[in-house]
Amino acid sequence: MTITVNILYQGEGEKAHLFADEMVSSGLVYKIRQQSGNLRYEYFVPLDNQQAILLIDEWENQEAIDIHHKSLMMTKIAELREKYQLRLKVTRYQQID
Repeated sequence: MTITVNILYQGEGEKAHLFADEMVSSGLVYKIRQQSGNLRYEYFVPLDNQQAILLIDEWENQEAIDIHHKSLMMTKIAELREKYQLRLKVTRYQQID
């Protein structure tokens, strides 16, 4: 049962882009992609909102997401979201086999 989570990050000016850049440059994105159960972790810029960043985050199952959410990486992600004062909108999709 694959689970896909879309997170739309929005902030003032370039803050969402700076957040994504720091996620990549700090190595957090690489570490998340290496976690067991992670299938996809990619950032995109919506054509209709150039200041936002869309994260598509895909996992094998809920257990993999739960382990990710309990990891120290989530603390770092939360600190970066606060640093850049981001708002987020989360949409979750679950593939039913």
